[in-house]
Amino acid sequence: MTESVSTPVPRPRPLLGASDIRALAEELGVRPTKTLGQNFVIDGNTIRRIVAAASVDKEETVLEVGPGLGSLTLGLLDAAREVVAVEIDPVLAGRLPQTVGDWRPEEAGNLHVVLADAMRVTELPAQPTALVANLPYNVAVPVVLHLLEHFPSLRHGLVMVQDEVADRLAAKPGSKTYGVPSVKAAWYGTMRKAGVIGMNVFWPAPKIASGLVGLERHEPPATTATRQEVFAVIDAAFAQRRKTLRAALAGWAGSPAEAERALRAAGVDPSARGEVLDIHAYTRIAEARSAV
Repeated sequence: MTESVSTPVPRPRPLLGASDIRALAEELGVRPTKTLGQNFVIDGNTIRRIVAAASVDKEETVLEVGPGLGSLTLGLLDAAREVVAVEIDPVLAGRLPQTVGDWRPEEAGNLHVVLADAMRVTELPAQPTALVANLPYNVAVPVVLHLLEHFPSLRHGLVMVQDEVADRLAAKPGSKTYGVPSVKAAWYGTMRKAGVIGMNVFWPAPKIASGLVGLERHEPPATTATRQEVFAVIDAAFAQRRKTLRAALAGWAGSPAEAERALRAAGVDPSARGEVLDIHAYTRIAEARSAV
């Protein structure tokens, strides 16, 4: 009888824990601020869960926004070829390479730290293929939209945001949470809710849960209208949610009659409301107006 030889399961590589995060913060004199939306992940299993859900492989360059003290950064370096970390805080940006050097010396050359505001960055040292980030709650949607606009190399990703924002990004037409973020995100790709993260895995603990949003990029709708023209229709349609599209788009079109003309030309009921339309309908409305 031949004995089977089992392959040993590799141990997970160590990640920053609560005591490590607090020690780093104390060393740097860092106190997490609401202004920058700083809530640091202190649980290694949560980091592993995020990295696994992001489906990153060793051929990829990951864009991480707001790496903070580096807890997620280490997990991403284990999974990806390289990480481009965009950090607005100069103290945190300056310390991150040392942290990676201490915990992952063999990966230190695969980290690129960019000191910048993610809302303004338009150039990076490498072309990212995946976006994986724990985003500040107050700027999560504009950051995601800005990065998708300026970095077409981003093909997929996973972002952690306020749970309510996660619902909005992933919402479908007709739902209560469907709005401007839902429609604009759909211009770039498909968003899906990928899970909920509790409050006790952060320091300091936020007062609300976080949600994971997975994204898969696709080509924008085929249209003669520009993205700016389409987004202008979306903004106008949701500025007054309770109004019919004929009334809500009157200012955008120039008059209620012109709004109705554009809507009918686009095959949209003028008495409908903005929350029932998908991105393709908004594209047709923008085309109808620009064709005048």
